[in-house]
Amino acid sequence: MELNLEIISTKLIKPSSPTPQHLKNYKLSFFDQLAEREHIPLLLFYPCGDESIIDDKFDENLEKSLSRILSHVYPAAGRLSKDRCSVDCLDQGVTFIKAKVNCQFDDFMDQVKKDLNLALLFFPQGIQDLNDMNFDTTSPVVAQVTKFQCGGIAISISASHPMMDGFTNFKFVYEWAKVCKLGIPAEEIKFLSFDFGEIFPARDLSSIFPPRVYPEELDAKYVAKRFFIDEATISALRDKLAGGFDSGDLCFKPSRVEIITAILWRALIRVSEAKHGYLRPSLVFFPVNLRGKISLPLKENAFGNYVMDAPILFVPGENKMELYDFVTLIRNSVEKSKAACAIGTADDIVATVANSYKEIFLSKQWGTDNDEVDKCLISSLCKFPMQEADFGWGKPSLMHFGLRDYHSCWMYDVECGSICVQVDLKDTYMRLFECDSDIKTFTKFY
Repeated sequence: MELNLEIISTKLIKPSSPTPQHLKNYKLSFFDQLAEREHIPLLLFYPCGDESIIDDKFDENLEKSLSRILSHVYPAAGRLSKDRCSVDCLDQGVTFIKAKVNCQFDDFMDQVKKDLNLALLFFPQGIQDLNDMNFDTTSPVVAQVTKFQCGGIAISISASHPMMDGFTNFKFVYEWAKVCKLGIPAEEIKFLSFDFGEIFPARDLSSIFPPRVYPEELDAKYVAKRFFIDEATISALRDKLAGGFDSGDLCFKPSRVEIITAILWRALIRVSEAKHGYLRPSLVFFPVNLRGKISLPLKENAFGNYVMDAPILFVPGENKMELYDFVTLIRNSVEKSKAACAIGTADDIVATVANSYKEIFLSKQWGTDNDEVDKCLISSLCKFPMQEADFGWGKPSLMHFGLRDYHSCWMYDVECGSICVQVDLKDTYMRLFECDSDIKTFTKFY
């Protein structure tokens, strides 16, 4: 059956109470400036089961709770200013779209197990095609609620990356769900702070380093698949790694994320080797949430971007291919990035991040213009509360992330200590990735 999605209505949801005059201009931070000018979509599917509960009251609760949330998260209802260094918080509102799809929820879930790319249909239209001209005038948050036949809901929340990182976006959605379910009044909603722009004020980036630009591959087709690694497999691997394979004992207990990142990265390197006929250098960008990891008086629930892409480099001939070696390399690289930002003034931290990016993006060996280096993003969303985002219909049965425009791996928690990985790759890479020995041995395909 061909899926057809029909837009029913589009409106702007404004804060339930006006933003005070002294908050009308929200200053963006240095870290906000580093974020790509794109929207990052998050998609949640809920098997509501009973179509009768998805009525006008349901729609009203969603809209009212979103309006209450915006009275606290006021920059999300504003618009980027012309200088792109602040947000005009004039309560312009967020875009709220209602839609319906000609499919029953259970039938869709059966189809999406075979083709995860079907989930892209439920992203707000146009989000993937924003350009530099219309990005600033687009609502920083775009929400779309799609109803299935005979019950079931898809909720998509797309957030402007220069304003919100993954932590902020997920926190926003989780709290929106809680307010919707519990009917929390606006005056009791306080879950984020808004002081990034004061601690890390925006700067003239041209004097620090050029903007990050990823090479475009207009003819490349990206596909996504999901893989599960259960708790028993992770525990067994941790015990085996403690033995060090052939390299001696690890001097630390590897985390779940370190183990899975090592599995994914080694598989991607072997896929590249199979495609090109030789082992190539590889660069992984591993986003590190810096909240709670610095000495500055910054609240852990701060709104905005506070992420550093820790670069992890694999050099053929210098780095070995044992899983043990990948785990060690990942641990050392991430800890080095965190330690560099842990102490010092705000200016010290900015200089550290700028120098780190310069070493990669301006490097002849690793720079974005070097086609002989494989690059990918591996991100952990574990411990983010997305599985608990309950709008009143229980937990989501499926989640989907990202724009599908770059080699990416997204990890997130599922039941009983297991981890799900959404892998986005060019289709020619995905066919090889699925056949990699580690992926076949340690993961279960979904």
